[in-house]
This record gives sequence, C-alpha cells and structure tokens, in this order.
Amino acid sequence: MNNKISRRAFLKRTSAAGLLGALAATGLSTSVQASELNNEKLGTLIDLTLCDGCKGKPTPLCATACRQHNQSRFPEPQKPLKMYWPQKKVEDWSDKRDLTSRLTPYNWTFVDQVKVEHDGFEHEVHVPRRCMHCDNPTCLKLCPFSAISKENTGAVSIDDEICFGGAKCRDVCPWGIPQRQAGVGLYMQIAPDLAGGGVMYKCDLCSDLLAVGEQPACVQACPQGALSIGPREEIKAQAHKKAQEIGGYVYGDKENGGTATLYLSTVPFDKIDKAIKADKKEKHDTSPGRPGMPVKVDNYLKSEKGVFHSALIAPFAGAAAAGITAYRTLKGNPVKDLTSSPVNPREEEEDYDNHEN
Repeated sequence: MNNKISRRAFLKRTSAAGLLGALAATGLSTSVQASELNNEKLGTLIDLTLCDGCKGKPTPLCATACRQHNQSRFPEPQKPLKMYWPQKKVEDWSDKRDLTSRLTPYNWTFVDQVKVEHDGFEHEVHVPRRCMHCDNPTCLKLCPFSAISKENTGAVSIDDEICFGGAKCRDVCPWGIPQRQAGVGLYMQIAPDLAGGGVMYKCDLCSDLLAVGEQPACVQACPQGALSIGPREEIKAQAHKKAQEIGGYVYGDKENGGTATLYLSTVPFDKIDKAIKADKKEKHDTSPGRPGMPVKVDNYLKSEKGVFHSALIAPFAGAAAAGITAYRTLKGNPVKDLTSSPVNPREEEEDYDNHEN
C-alpha cells in the first residue's frame, strides 16, 4: 500500500501555499473567516461595470492568477496521441498552453472582449468567463463516470483522477465550459490502446482555497474589485440592488435554473451574446472554449428528455463509480468513495424547486 498523500492532495496544498505566499509578500490581505467560505452556499459577483480587462497588461490578472494557482494540475499528455473510435480526431491543447483568449485545459478563466451597441452608444464590454457553478448542474447528473461533484459551497468540480474525457459534461452545459485534453487520465491505465479520450478540465472555484477560508485566486487578483464572493443570498441581493440603481441587468440568477455566478452589466446580456456570436463568425472561430451568454436558458434536467437521460445514466454511473473505486484501491492509490456524493441529491432538488418558486 502507498502511505503517501495522493498526488492530487499534494499539488493542491503546494499550489495553495505558493499563491498565498506570493500574496503575503506583496502585502495583500486575504484574511477571510473560514466559516464564511467553507460552511455555507456561496455566490460570486462579476461586475462588468468595473472590469476593464486589465488594460495595459498582456493578460488579465484574474487569468494569470488562475493559471499560476492551477498550473501544477495542468495535463501532461503521453504522446504520440492515438485516434480512438468513434472520434475522428483528438483534442490536444498541449502545444497551445499559453493561449489565454479562451477556455482550454490549460486556461480555466479568460476575459472576453466585445463591442456592443446599446441606447445609441457603442460600449466596450469585458467579460470574465469561467464555470458558472450551477445550482442544479446538468454535468453532474449526466456524467456516466460520477467524476463530477458539488461541494457544500456550491462549487462544482471535475475529478481529473477518474474522468474519462467523454465530454458529456460539455455537451449538456449551456455554455460548453469544460474542455478536453487527450492522452491523459485513468483512460490511459484502463484502455491504453484506445488512448485519446483524456480528461475534462474547468474552474473548480479554487475549492482548496475555500476549504481554508481563502478567496479564489481570480477574486484576490482583480485590481478593480470587479470580482467578489460571499454568502449566496448576500451576493444576490447586492447584484440586484446595484442593477436597480444603475438601470442594469443581472445574469446567472435564472439561467439554467440558477447559478452561483452572477454577472452585472449596464448592457443587456442578449446583446452581449449576439456580439460574441457575431465576433466569432467574423473571425471564423469554431473552436470550443469561447462561450456565449444565452438568456432564458432552461435546465435540461427539468425536461422530459433530461429526466429520461438522467434515469438512464444513473445505474451505469453508480456501477462505474464502484468499479473505479475498487480499481484504484487494488492499485494502492485509493480515492474517495465515489458511490456517495458530498451533496444530498434530494437537497439539490429541493433547492432547485425553491429557486423556481
């Protein structure tokens, strides 16, 4: 048996320590009551009236902080990559690690920039993008390998140690957030001749920092205070109060049944969505990782088709979770019991229903 701490736990601890040490050296205060960030549902507010994309910087500081904090967890694929049925290509971002203009397995947050016409004026809008951390995540319920979990804080995470890279999570996400890197993960151990599936990667709201009462790296790094985090209801009240004061708009409160991430803007989000789509079309940008901001997005799990797929996948997901747990235990590198969830599924459903009511 291997008595050492897991690679995942070690990397999380060292990356957290590195970031906190750097912040301490610059004199920035990150002191937050641990109970505020670890034991209750959280919300984040991204205020587009304050974000300027860190003009003058080669990369927005939120994206830089995210990359620095998570770089030890970035994938290192085994090459050459192999094709696998039924896919016709593999997704490989390993030669584009420095790309910060979209979401990739090596870049979990980025700041989009578009020009939007509204009320007779052209507005330059900067939009930080990352996982929305949905209240009732479609990705969690429809992952056939139980690789996705939701913390008490509301943070939704993908366990890269058990993800097979099937990309079902991206398919059912209204924003297509998770991104895949081929040639890594458990797939390589179980079916190496079919390597190429890989692992899905996305923001986990810096759950390791939240666990010790610290704010996510992106929140700490924002020089304009455009990103904030706190108790869910307080953040929601703050967003709607300011929106009323400025005649603005809130996004994320209703989309996909509600999310832990709220956006505030003086420009309607349907116009931001149209501007993103138009810019992508103009640039012939068809690659994944640059999400739009569709409004009035219904939660797939509340549809008849979604309920059917969830019920269909549940038995397979349970069996897969048990099998993976047993496999890892036999290999001497056990992971948490994947047959249980840190969040009570019934509580999730009740919260979702209450939100809609």
